[in-house]
Amino acid sequence: MTDEQEAAVVAALDDFLATHDPYTMDAIAFRGVRFDAGLAWVHWPVGNGGLGVRPQLQRLVESRIKEAGGPAPDPAGFFMNLAGPTILTHGNDAQRSRFLRPMYSGEERWCQLFSEPGAGSDFAGLGTRAVRDGDEWIVNGQKVWNTLAHLAQWAMLVTRSNTEVPKHRGLTYFLVDMSSVGVDVRPLRQITGEAEFNEVYLTDVRIPDANRLGDEGDGWRVSLTTLMNERSSIGGGGSGGGPRRGSGPISEAVKLWEALPDNERDGARRDRLMQLWVRAETLRLTNMRAGVSRRQGNPGPEGSVAKLAMAEQNKAIYEFCLDLMGPAGMVGYDFTFRRPTELNVEGWGEPRHGFLRVRANSIEGGTSEIMRNILGEQVLGLPGEPRLDKDVAWSKVLRG
Repeated sequence: MTDEQEAAVVAALDDFLATHDPYTMDAIAFRGVRFDAGLAWVHWPVGNGGLGVRPQLQRLVESRIKEAGGPAPDPAGFFMNLAGPTILTHGNDAQRSRFLRPMYSGEERWCQLFSEPGAGSDFAGLGTRAVRDGDEWIVNGQKVWNTLAHLAQWAMLVTRSNTEVPKHRGLTYFLVDMSSVGVDVRPLRQITGEAEFNEVYLTDVRIPDANRLGDEGDGWRVSLTTLMNERSSIGGGGSGGGPRRGSGPISEAVKLWEALPDNERDGARRDRLMQLWVRAETLRLTNMRAGVSRRQGNPGPEGSVAKLAMAEQNKAIYEFCLDLMGPAGMVGYDFTFRRPTELNVEGWGEPRHGFLRVRANSIEGGTSEIMRNILGEQVLGLPGEPRLDKDVAWSKVLRG
């Protein structure tokens, strides 16, 4: 039986598709008017790309849009799942009005400037400085492992605006125009031959105070919204309705298994494949639960669980794939330097590439070691590791 919220979504879809033919519009324009109709993130407020209904109805929207021939989300739009909820939660009306629509349409792409050479796992210890100068901030520092920064027009940037308080309390979050004078993006080539990662240097970059997200010194709290959504998205909980059963990297393993001659399908490898498949299905269901929490605006621990499990699962799957390929798994891969135009964190699509790419899964978005600490302390309630700098001003902490 259709309820009132579902009826509202169906009516909005009917009106929208009756007046907007995806076959006669380019993808950016179509996604833009879809945002205006409240069919971008249906659980978000009216005027911010939503209709204020329950997040489960997003699946209905995605299904109808796909059936009508509508374009998929921007292939470089991974960071929409991070920046969007952060701006919605912590931004003011002017910031939501300015950034959410072009972000969703794909007109403006985003990246994340968080990690630093001396502050990767210890994100709160970052040292990029922001000094206020009237209605602007002057920023100097270096960021690293910045995925798709070479494509981005805007970035989420966390800086240190106060060095005389403990590290978690001296951070301020900004939205920075990547075309600003003083922003220098340089590629970092990976073992796959790709350079989807970058390092970004900021030299006397001026950022208007109007682009500050949240209060001065509140950057840690704001950044947690981004980080929790990142872990959920990397873990696989970001798509509407969750991934399909048997999809993703495990499908590559199944395909390789089915292509093997009968005399090579031994019982030991069959058991190993089934163990991986069961774990993949468990992870898929966890992803779906994490996705619901994320779309409601409050990512739960499932996102962190899924992120850790995905990182280890993907490595195990692609190791098994190369085992099935035998000597063929060691040849035939193109290591030519290239700059990707989209992100595939699972490495799905080619086993040799996947085997190399998923090495990064246990680092990006929080290392597996850090994820275990977070889950142990914040979910299981285990004692935390000693932290000698917790109550010490950042400027007083010794650094190597």
